[in-house]
Amino acid sequence: MKVGIPKEIKNNENRVGMTPAGVAELVRHGHEVSVQHTAGEGSGFSDDEYVKAGARILPTIEAVYGECDMIVKVKEPIEQEYGLVRKGQLLFTYFHFASEKELTDAMLKSGAVCLAYETVQLPNGSLPLLQPMSEVAGRMATLNGAYYLQKTQGGKGKLISGVPGVSPAKVLVLGGGVVGEAAARMAAGLGADVTISDISLPRLRQLDIETPANVHTLYSSEHNIRQLLPTVDIVIGSVLVPGDKTPHLITREMLKLMEPGTVLVDVAIDQGGCFETSRPTTHSEPVYIEEGIVHYCVANIPGAVPNTSTLALTNATLKYAVALADKGWQQACKDDAALAKGLNIVEGKVTFKPVADLYGLPYEGK
Repeated sequence: MKVGIPKEIKNNENRVGMTPAGVAELVRHGHEVSVQHTAGEGSGFSDDEYVKAGARILPTIEAVYGECDMIVKVKEPIEQEYGLVRKGQLLFTYFHFASEKELTDAMLKSGAVCLAYETVQLPNGSLPLLQPMSEVAGRMATLNGAYYLQKTQGGKGKLISGVPGVSPAKVLVLGGGVVGEAAARMAAGLGADVTISDISLPRLRQLDIETPANVHTLYSSEHNIRQLLPTVDIVIGSVLVPGDKTPHLITREMLKLMEPGTVLVDVAIDQGGCFETSRPTTHSEPVYIEEGIVHYCVANIPGAVPNTSTLALTNATLKYAVALADKGWQQACKDDAALAKGLNIVEGKVTFKPVADLYGLPYEGK
């Protein structure tokens, strides 16, 4: 199969769909891999490294899309790419269709096969291709929250760790999944007073046992959240409903409960966000202030640490990419039920029910 790795063109997205090591594995399986010129530079991988791994270097993104049967990316195609996607072409990337109707319509119109990393799901409910980026995003959420808590960045002027004789900052993490746990552990490691909330009591019990002593668990309800908001310094939103729009856990009215300079970090923004006042931001303009509250809503947080992120992502995606290239998407998805759950749009039809339900579109079962 002809596999293409285009350069990411989303704002400040420095990750790349595959490392040279991943390319070498595809080549070893007999596939032809084409990488766009300088696609890996942002992640620290040169064209020469890809050539040594057996890839061809193509000069433009148009050439990659035009020549390849399968496109392996990091982020969803943006408007400039819509016209490049071809009928029957397989796109293997993060899509997050539930947050963008325009993207959904464009991919339906293209006739392509859209296999989304974020909805590939194992029998135990885990999301193996979302997990590595969730781990990165959770850690980065805490670091960014701590940075914007500085007075010079619009925050309260608190040091997240405190110092001897001065209490640490209070961090509330909404959602006890992979992102939430990573954020809580990072905040705890920095010395913060951390509360992590979830609606699953078994998960809260697990977190209570496995996290450091300065992490406290709380059942997630509007009442409990309201009780905490006047006292917290950073709120990290990490709620995930796989493939569906995220519920708003903090409304505009609830912002009035918080002290000015409190920092909200919405890791769920690529699924619509879990704060009512959230809107997507970029690494070049990452924050805005609404009702006196600092909002950090960057939709590609792991893009700030692209070397780590690309290595972690390829570790997770490679076996699936090899299976898709070896067998073709139809047989690969037939053989692997987890991979089949990644099929969101197939040749003009919505095959992922939450997306169909959200937009009122016909649903075609896989």
